[in-house]
Amino acid sequence: MGKTLAYKILENHLISGTLTPGSEITVKIDQTLTQDSTGTMVYLQLEAMEIEKIKTELSVAYIDHNTLQTGFENADDHAFIESVAKRHGILFSKPGNGICHQLHLENYGIPGKTLLGSDSHTPTGGGLGMIAIGAGGLDVAVAMAKGTYTLSVPKVLGIHLKGRLQMWSSAKDVILAVLKQLTVKGGVGYIIEYFGEGVKTLSVTDRATITNMGAELGATTSIFPSDENTKEYLRMQGREDAFIALSADEDAEYDSVLEIDLGALAPLAAAPHSPDNVEAVSVIGEIKVDQVAIGSCTNSSYTDLMKVAAILKGNKVHPDVSLVISPGSSRILAQLAENGALADMIRAGARILENACGPCIGMGQSPKSGAVSLRTFNRNFKGRSGTNDASVYLVSPETAAISAIKGVLTDGSTTDIVLPEIKIQDTASVDSFIVSPSDAGKEYTQVEMGPNIKPFPRNTALPDTLTAEITLVAGNNITTDDIMPSDSRLLPYRSNVPYLSNYCFEKIDPQFAERCKKTGSCVIIGGENYGQGSSREHAALAPLYLGVKFVLAKSFARIHRSNLINSGIMPLVFADQQDYNSLSLGDQLTVENARIQAAAKYITVKNLTTGKTFKVSADFSKLETAMILAGGKINYLRQE
Repeated sequence: MGKTLAYKILENHLISGTLTPGSEITVKIDQTLTQDSTGTMVYLQLEAMEIEKIKTELSVAYIDHNTLQTGFENADDHAFIESVAKRHGILFSKPGNGICHQLHLENYGIPGKTLLGSDSHTPTGGGLGMIAIGAGGLDVAVAMAKGTYTLSVPKVLGIHLKGRLQMWSSAKDVILAVLKQLTVKGGVGYIIEYFGEGVKTLSVTDRATITNMGAELGATTSIFPSDENTKEYLRMQGREDAFIALSADEDAEYDSVLEIDLGALAPLAAAPHSPDNVEAVSVIGEIKVDQVAIGSCTNSSYTDLMKVAAILKGNKVHPDVSLVISPGSSRILAQLAENGALADMIRAGARILENACGPCIGMGQSPKSGAVSLRTFNRNFKGRSGTNDASVYLVSPETAAISAIKGVLTDGSTTDIVLPEIKIQDTASVDSFIVSPSDAGKEYTQVEMGPNIKPFPRNTALPDTLTAEITLVAGNNITTDDIMPSDSRLLPYRSNVPYLSNYCFEKIDPQFAERCKKTGSCVIIGGENYGQGSSREHAALAPLYLGVKFVLAKSFARIHRSNLINSGIMPLVFADQQDYNSLSLGDQLTVENARIQAAAKYITVKNLTTGKTFKVSADFSKLETAMILAGGKINYLRQE
C-alpha cells in the first residue's frame, strides 16, 4: 500500500511511536510561529522553562493581532515579545509587516518541513506542502524548548479534486463546499490531504486559502502536494532553493475520500452564524449589504487583492456600503502601490486598513447594529465582529468586491464582468519590519515586562477526591470566542488572565465568573464540539483561574482539549450522552479516587445533589495522564 503525503512527512520527522491512527507519536518540529494575541503567554511560559537555547531551525514572533494601540497595554506586550525574541534567537516581525500566515507563506515556509503555531490557522502552510499544525501556546513553547511535539496520529481524509474552477468561483468556494459536506466537526481526528488532476489548476495562494479554512473543519491540518506551482511561487518570492517536489504515492490509500468537481462549483457563502452554514449565493439571493471587509489570513494574498482591484477599477462602491481592505503583508501593499492597484481601490471608495488581522478578530470595523457584513474571513461566529446582532456572511474576494459595488449580495457570474488571470509578481520582500535576534546572548538581554503583564495561572496536582459545582450548562458548538471573547475591548489584556477571567463566558452567562468566584471549585457541562475555533489557551487559562476542575462534554475540539490538559483541567466525555440531560446548574459532582481513575478508560462521577452515578470517558494517553496528575504541562515538565 502506498503512502499518503502527510504520513511521508510525519515518518520523516518521527522520533517515537508508530504511525498508527489513534496512537501517540512524538515528531521533530522544524519551525514555530506565534502571534501577539497568544504570544505573550507563549513567551512567559518559555521563560518559565529557563532554557538556554531554542531547538527549532526557525522560530518567528509575529505582531498582527493587537495592533490597535489605544493604551499602553498592546505596546507593552509587543516590547515584551521583542525582548524575549532577541533573548532566545527568535525572529521578530514588527507591527505593520502583515499577517503571520501570509508572511510565513511568503518568507519562511518550506515544503516537507513541520511547523507548529500558536494560532489555529497555522495549517495555511499546508498550501506549500508542509505539515503545519495549530496548537496551544504551551505546546509551541515546549516545541521551541525541546524541538518536539506529541500528538495522536490522525487518519487521513483524501479530497480528490477534479476539473477546473469557472470564472467567479474561487478557492474560497472550494473550502466552503467541503465545509458544507463535512461540517465544522467533520475533520476532527483527520489530516485533510488534497490530490487529483484539479490540484495543478490551483495556485499556492489558492491552496493556502483552502488549508487555512481547514481549521474550521476541526482537522489536525490540511496539505497539498509540492509541485511546479509551488516551485514557481517560491521563485517569485526569491526562495526557489527551498523547493522540493513532494506528493503521495500513486497507490496511496486514504481512510476516506471525498470528491469535489471544481468545474461544478458556483459562488458560495457561509450564512450566519457558522462556517458550515453554506449555500449558493444565487440561492441566498440579493440581500442588502451594509459592510464588506476583504482581507484576513484566508484571503489577503496578492492574487486575491489584484482580483478585487480589477473588479473595482472604474466602478464605485455603493453609497450604502462601507468597504474596507486589509492587505496580508507589507510586500503585497508595496506591490499594490507600485502597480497602481491601490489607487484603483481608493478611487472606487475602499478604505485601506493596516496589514494586520484587524476586523477578522474584532479589532475595529465592527458593523452597525443589525447590519449585514460580507467578509472574506474564516469565521462568522455570533458577535465575533464586535456587533452582537450583525449578520456576517463568509464569501470569496470576488463575491465581496462585486457585492460592494452592487450594494446587495451578488453572484458575479450573473454580470458581464470578465475577470483577468492574475499572476504573482516577482518582488523583493520588505525586510524593514524584521528584527533579527540579539548577538548579545540570553544573559545580556533584558526582558521588558509592563504592568499589565501578569504571570500565567498554574494548577496544582490532581487530588484524590475531586468535588466541584456545576457553574455552567452549555449547548453544542461552544466556541473559544464564547468562552473567552476576543475583541478590541479585551485583546489588550491577553497578558492579564486575572482581568480577562471577569469576562469568561460573558456572552452566554454574564454571571459565570462571579458564580465561580463564590463557588471556588467548578465544573462546566458542554455539548458537541466544545471549544471549537481559535487555538487561544486563554479559553483554558481563564477557567483555570476561576477554579474550573474539569469539563464534561459530548465531544471536544482538538486544540481546546489539549489546552485543557495542558492546564491540568480534565476534559471528560459522556459515555452515555443522555446523562447530559440529567445535570443542572448548581449540582455538586464528585470523583473519588481521582488519581487512580485518571489512568482508566472510564471515570465514575457521582452527582451528590441527585444521588445518581454515571460514567464518563477519559481515555487519556500515558503522557496526558501524567500531565493531569501533575496539574498541567509546566508542572509535569518541571518534575521531568
